[in-house]
Amino acid sequence: MSSRDIAINAANISKCFRIGSKEKMHDSIGGALIDFIKRPLKNYRKYRSLYRFDDNNQSKDSDGGTKDSDVLWAINNVSFEIKHGEVVGIIGRNGAGKSTLLKIISKITTPTTGFIELRGRVSSLLEVGTGFHPELTGRENIYLNGTILGMKKREIDIKFDEIVEFSGVEKFIDTPVKRYSSGMRVRLAFSVAAHLEPEILVIDEVLAVGDADFQKKCLNKMQEVGRHGRTVLFVSHNMPSVTRLCERVILLQEGKILKDGPSHKVVSAYLHSGYGTMAVREWLDPAKAPCSDIARLFAVRIRTEDGKISDALDIRQEVRLEMEYEVFSSDFILLPNFHLLNEDGVEVCCLVDLDSEWRNRRRPAGRYITTARIPGNLLSEGTFFVRANLCSLDPLTIQFDVPDAVAFQVIDSLDGDSARGDYAGPFPGVMRPMTSWNTQFSPNGKGVLSPK
Repeated sequence: MSSRDIAINAANISKCFRIGSKEKMHDSIGGALIDFIKRPLKNYRKYRSLYRFDDNNQSKDSDGGTKDSDVLWAINNVSFEIKHGEVVGIIGRNGAGKSTLLKIISKITTPTTGFIELRGRVSSLLEVGTGFHPELTGRENIYLNGTILGMKKREIDIKFDEIVEFSGVEKFIDTPVKRYSSGMRVRLAFSVAAHLEPEILVIDEVLAVGDADFQKKCLNKMQEVGRHGRTVLFVSHNMPSVTRLCERVILLQEGKILKDGPSHKVVSAYLHSGYGTMAVREWLDPAKAPCSDIARLFAVRIRTEDGKISDALDIRQEVRLEMEYEVFSSDFILLPNFHLLNEDGVEVCCLVDLDSEWRNRRRPAGRYITTARIPGNLLSEGTFFVRANLCSLDPLTIQFDVPDAVAFQVIDSLDGDSARGDYAGPFPGVMRPMTSWNTQFSPNGKGVLSPK
């Protein structure tokens, strides 16, 4: 790969923070003057004490002892290359080092060790209103940001109306930004960052501040930016957005790269690492298990088509919801059921046990495992929360009911053989069934077409 193809080259970068350190303040001009004279020596000693590292990136005190409690390695020996035109996601749990890495890439902070090379103008949106001057109006901040990116006034003039229209703050464009709500600031900040044509666009989870419609607009815009050959780095906890937008994902854990590869594989690894959703929930202690005088719940599980427990499931494959429970009395007709809710709390469906073997039949006392199978290419992408319920009939009585018992992610496919087809954009709705289609064609409008 030629160096000209590389937009971002990070080589062994680490970032260390001293925990609890604070500069001493002086209460007199004389003290400050003396400190100023001594400053070169103090800075040298401070540098030596903070940046004396062994091979494991640990700081050492004067006696050679390690003081791990004094330092925090937010980023630890990270290396990667990102090509021009790549759209790369960065994921990981809170504290994994994602935001620190983006600040290093954006030149907001410098790495403790290593170096990073950037080839192209960088525009970053890391916090609400990043780069905005609160006393200036929205209009003035657009020109300020464009100037910082190295653009001429004429270039900004051409993009100005498009930026304002996208942001939706036309009425307030001549109002000081300090009077904007957080949502208004993030809309204008993203619009500026995306429209002023940077070669590298860096976006943090700040988009979560916006409403759902604006988030969709942002994702579509980032896709458009990527298609025009610009590089996009996108940090998010929204796995469906990551898999839809990014072909490549970097997974960070405790400041190190755990995985780097195709988005679906890396997202699946993240969800299986114990930091994602919960695919199994068991009550090993009967005293704490949801129960009644008739039945007791032992476990709820999510399984793949081949029977493996997983919280990340391919949209094309069958999803299996499993309930394990014990029945104490043989006098009741029981109805196991699952309720699926999406991320917005909307109930997608209710699945009721229709197994003909047990329908309208009293279940003998004993242990049961009941499984509901959801066909592939039915649910849309996203996170689904499962409510587990068991009720008895005649009269209808709930024996146990566990909201959010388990959860799972439906991971979308971009291979072209799912219900999405060859369209890579967002799909609305909570269902995406695979339907049969038929098209008849008559060249030049000749011939008789009959429905099939």
